[in-house]
Amino acid sequence: MTAQLEESTEELTEPTTPVIEPSEPVEPSEPSEPSEPSETEEPPAEPKVFDESYVKALRKESAGYREKAKRVDEMGARLHTALVTATGRLQDATDLPFDSAHLDDADALTTAIDALLTSKPHLASRRPSGFIHQGATPSESNVGLAGLLRARAS
Repeated sequence: MTAQLEESTEELTEPTTPVIEPSEPVEPSEPSEPSEPSETEEPPAEPKVFDESYVKALRKESAGYREKAKRVDEMGARLHTALVTATGRLQDATDLPFDSAHLDDADALTTAIDALLTSKPHLASRRPSGFIHQGATPSESNVGLAGLLRARAS
């Protein structure tokens, strides 16, 4: 019975793929030769593996640097907004996009504000300046009690 099983398994394991005739003649391709490593090529190196504590320390250090860089970027943006506000030329200081060159060079900041106001004049500060005839007005003459008494006495 085991002989019958061996024969039946041999029949099942033989490949039974149909042969398909190509409609056009196919030229045989040259067999590709496997490339042999030359003497100048080095075999692929084994990847370096570090212990877990070293990797965790490196990741923690990198996270600290990322947090510091984020804080520096935030402080730079706040400084930029303060510098633009100090000029008093824009209604909203955040209308001028952040550029680190503006922090180092006052002329670059002035040029950027001028360019922004030229292209978008509605962003200019609308704070009135000078005497606009509203509120308490400064007196131009010296009026005092002595002056009023002299004026009535004559």
